[in-house]
Amino acid sequence: MKLVAFFDRIIRWGFYLLFLFVPLIFIGDTSELFEFNKLWLTYIFAIVIGAAWISKIIIQKRIRIQRTILDIPIALFLLSQIISTIFSLDRHVSWWGYYSRFNGGLLSIITYIFLYYAFSSNISKKYVNRMLLVSIASGIITALWGLPSHFGYDPTCYLFRGTFDVSCWTAAFQPQVRMFSTLGQPDWFGAYLSILIPLALYYTFSAAVKKHWITFGFFALTTLLFYIDLLFANSKSTFIAMAVGFIVLFVVIAFYARRTIVKFYGLWIAVALLLITTFVVGTPFPQLAKYNLSGILAHFAPVSQTKPAPSAPAQQSASTANAITGEVGGTDSGKIRTFVWKGAIDAWLHNPLFGTGVETFAFAYYKYRPAGHNLTSEWDFLYNKAHNEYLNYLATTGAFGLLTYLAIMGLFGFVAGKVFIKFASNDIFSIDEKTGHLKQASSITTFGLSLALVVSYLTILISNFFGFSVVIVNVYFFLIPLFFLFINNMIAQPDIMTEEKEAASGQWVASIAVWLIACYLIIVLINYWQADRSYGLGYNLDRAGQYQSAYQPLHQAVAARPDEPVFKDELAINAAVMATALAAQKDPASASSAAQLAQEAINANNEITQNYPNDITFWKSRVRVMYTLSQINPQYLPAALDALLKAHELAPTDAKISYNLGLLYAQTNQTDLGVATLKQTVTLKPDYRDAYYALGLLLHQQAVDPKNETRIIDPEKQKEAVAAMRYILDTLHQDDAQVKEALKSWGVN
Repeated sequence: MKLVAFFDRIIRWGFYLLFLFVPLIFIGDTSELFEFNKLWLTYIFAIVIGAAWISKIIIQKRIRIQRTILDIPIALFLLSQIISTIFSLDRHVSWWGYYSRFNGGLLSIITYIFLYYAFSSNISKKYVNRMLLVSIASGIITALWGLPSHFGYDPTCYLFRGTFDVSCWTAAFQPQVRMFSTLGQPDWFGAYLSILIPLALYYTFSAAVKKHWITFGFFALTTLLFYIDLLFANSKSTFIAMAVGFIVLFVVIAFYARRTIVKFYGLWIAVALLLITTFVVGTPFPQLAKYNLSGILAHFAPVSQTKPAPSAPAQQSASTANAITGEVGGTDSGKIRTFVWKGAIDAWLHNPLFGTGVETFAFAYYKYRPAGHNLTSEWDFLYNKAHNEYLNYLATTGAFGLLTYLAIMGLFGFVAGKVFIKFASNDIFSIDEKTGHLKQASSITTFGLSLALVVSYLTILISNFFGFSVVIVNVYFFLIPLFFLFINNMIAQPDIMTEEKEAASGQWVASIAVWLIACYLIIVLINYWQADRSYGLGYNLDRAGQYQSAYQPLHQAVAARPDEPVFKDELAINAAVMATALAAQKDPASASSAAQLAQEAINANNEITQNYPNDITFWKSRVRVMYTLSQINPQYLPAALDALLKAHELAPTDAKISYNLGLLYAQTNQTDLGVATLKQTVTLKPDYRDAYYALGLLLHQQAVDPKNETRIIDPEKQKEAVAAMRYILDTLHQDDAQVKEALKSWGVN
C-alpha cells in the first residue's frame, strides 16, 4: 500500500472512531466518569491523526493546510484564547481546563481547531456522508443504552455493580426522572441528541425521495428514538433548542416547496409523529403538563382515582430536589441563572478586554457573586461555569474572546444564508408531471443536508445560551460548518497523487520520529489518566471517612502528576486528618508519624496556595487543613483564620465563608469581630438558621457575667440574643428544639 494512502486511511479512521466512541465512552473509576474520559480519548485520536498528517507531509515533501472561509475568525478566536491564558488568574486551569469539567481549556480549543484543519486538508467530500452516518450510529447506541434507565433498568449500573437497576446513582442523578445515558448529564445528553435529530430527519426524507422504504423506516424510527430520549432527558434548554430547530426546519422546507408541499406526505407524517410523541410523553415544562396525555387523563379521572404526586424523601434537601427536577423543592433554575449571569457580567466589567482567563469562572464569579444567590436552593454550590456559553466566554476571555467566538457563528450564518438564497433561485422542488418524480433530486439532497446541518448547528447555539458546551458538542461546533462547506463545494478537494516515489531513508527516519513523539504524548495522557484514577479512589475513600486507605492512592496520584494542584490539595486534607488521628493515640511512635503527616499537609498546602493564590477552593482547603491541625496544636488556628480572611476577600458575598469566619473569630477570642461578622452573614442570607443561632449564642456570651452566667450585665446584648433566637422560631423553624433549649437555659419563655 502506498504510504500516503495509508496515512490518509489512518486519518479517516481516526475521525470515524472519534465520532463513534467519544459519545459512548465513560469509565467508572476516574474522578469524573464522562467528560474526562471523552476529552482524553479526543486528545488521543487527535495525536494519531496529527502524526499521520505530519508523516504524510514528510512523504509528500510539502505542507498543505486547506484554507476555508472561516479562517480569519477561527484564527482570531484562537488568539483571544492564547492572550487570555497568558494573562489568566490561573494559567494551569486555563491550559488544562477546570478540573472536573476539563473541556474548554486552551489545550482542548487547540485540539478542536486542529481537527477542523486536519479534516479540511485530508478528507474529501465523499467521506462527509460517512462521517455523519457514523455519528448517527453512535447516537443510536447511546440512545438505546439510556432508554432502559428511564424505566429503572440502567445498563450502566449493571456494568458498574452487576445490578440491572438505578441503584448506582445518587439522589441527584436519577435517570428515571432525567435520562442522561453515556453523556453524564441530562442537558448534555439532550444537546447531543438535538444535533443528531435534524440529521436523522434528513436521511429519513432522503430515503423517501429515493423511495427506499426500508431505509426510510429505519431512519424514521431512529429519529423517533432520538426524540423520545430527548423528552426523557427532561431538559428545558435542549427542548427549546429542538423546538426552534423544528420550526426553522419545517418553515424553510414549506417555503422552498410551497407549490408542491402537499405532495410531501413523509413531511406531514413526520410532523404528526413528533406532535403525537410530544403529546404522549410530555415536555420538560410543568406549565404544559395539563395539555399532554397524562394531564388530560388526570383532569377527567374521578376524584377518588386521582393520586397526589409523590413527595420527595424527607432526607432529600431542597438543592438535591432541584438538581433532579430543576423545579421541585428548589429555586427555579431560571432565577438562579439570573444571579450567575449578573455575576458573569460584573466579572467582565472588571476585566473587559481579555477576561479573567480561560476557564477561570470558578474564581472570577465569587468575587462578584450577587448576594441574592444566597437565597436560592443552590446557595452553597460551586459554579465553575456561567451556565451560558456566551457569558462564560465574556467573563473569562473578555470582549475579544466573545466577539471572535460570535464571529465564527456569524460568518458561518452569512455563508449559509448566501447558499440558501442560491437554492431559492432554482425551483428545486419542481415535480415532473409525467413521472411524478422530483426533477432535481440531487439538488434536493444537497439542500436537505445543508438545512439539516444548519439546524443542528442552531440547536448548539441555543442550548449553549442556557448551558455550556461539552466535548462532543464542541467537536460538532467546529466540524459542522466544515461539513456544510464540503457538501456545497466550498472546500477544495485534496490532491490525488497518481504516482508516489519511494520514501527516502531521511523521510523514514523523520516519520518514525513523529510516531515516537506521538507515542510519548499518548503515554503522558495515559499516565495522567492513571493518576486521576488514583486520585478518584483516594477522594472517594476520604469522603467515606477511610483516610488511611486513601493515603496511598493520593500519594500515587501526586507522584504521577506532581504539577496537578488538585491532587496535592486532597492529599493535604488527608494528611492533616491522619495527623490528628495519630496524635490522639498519645504514644511516641504515633506522635512522630503525626508530626511528619502534619508537615506534609502544611508543605503541600503552602505550595498550592502560593502558586495558585486565586483559587478559592484551595483557600477553603487551607482553612480545613489548619483548623484540623489546630486540634493537635492551637498555634495553627491563626493560620486558619488568615486563610479564611483570604477566602472572604475572594468571595465577599459567600454566606458560608462569612459564617465560618464569625465562628473562627469567636474561637480566637475576638468576640466583637465574630458578632459583627455574623450580623453581616445574616444580612447576606436572611434565612441562615445556623448563623442566627451562632449570633444569638455570641450575643448572650457578651451579655452575661463570665463568672456568673445567670447574671446579665448587658441587657441590650441579651435582648439582641433573644431576638436572634426568636427570629429562628418565628420565621425559619418554629419547632427548633435546640433554640428552645437555649432560650429555656437563659430563663426566657
